[in-house]
Amino acid sequence: MTAVLQAENIVKSFGSFTALHGVSFSLERGRTLGIVGESGSGKSTLGRIVMRLLDADSGRVFLGGDDLLAMDRAQLRAARRRIQLVPQDPRNALNPTMTVGQNLAFQLRAQEVPRKTWNATIERLLDQVSLPADYVHAFPHELSGGQAQRIAIARAIANGPDVLVCDEAVSALDKSVQAQVLNTFARLQAETGVAMFFITHDLAVVEHISDDILVLNRGRTVEAGATSAVLADPQDAYTRELLAARHSITPA
Repeated sequence: MTAVLQAENIVKSFGSFTALHGVSFSLERGRTLGIVGESGSGKSTLGRIVMRLLDADSGRVFLGGDDLLAMDRAQLRAARRRIQLVPQDPRNALNPTMTVGQNLAFQLRAQEVPRKTWNATIERLLDQVSLPADYVHAFPHELSGGQAQRIAIARAIANGPDVLVCDEAVSALDKSVQAQVLNTFARLQAETGVAMFFITHDLAVVEHISDDILVLNRGRTVEAGATSAVLADPQDAYTRELLAARHSITPA
């Protein structure tokens, strides 16, 4: 199967500090790749590079068959419709002066979705993230953390992207709410086939949602493979430490 997102030998330094040492991965449609490691492991740097929010020093990133790092501004604008971010803190990503409906409409406008379809599209998006249609009238401060994250997910899937980059997307939530949001991600993936690049420090989250895993330690890949196989028999001491520190997720 052709990879929808692929990286080859990504290197990134900040001054004398090397954040990524030749990291590679491949992500296929309908699958979730968990990128796991402690703070400073390089996982968020890798996420920013695949979103083209940072440039790599060397290496290549392919979105489908297109070289993401070689795109000019116009090409990148079009490509960003195919790869969308679900942030850690949705409250900072949503405009607090706009209702949920207005926040979603702003995204649809940016994605050049025809205005006449906005109302129906917003209603469909809310349904996809298990929120009633009357949430269009709510303001971000009126939402719980889980509800706000669902709105962020709805916004990210508005134009049917190929890939969601989820940067610690459930780390700020209570464990019971984490399970609900992770189940929302899984249901959306089953319905749409979207691939997910899921950044987290928590192996319990990876175990819950990821098909495959990439473990980073100080910018280097220390384990990679099917999640079930890696967690059943971790080969690296760092992975074993993360596994020992994991917290269970309460089923929703």
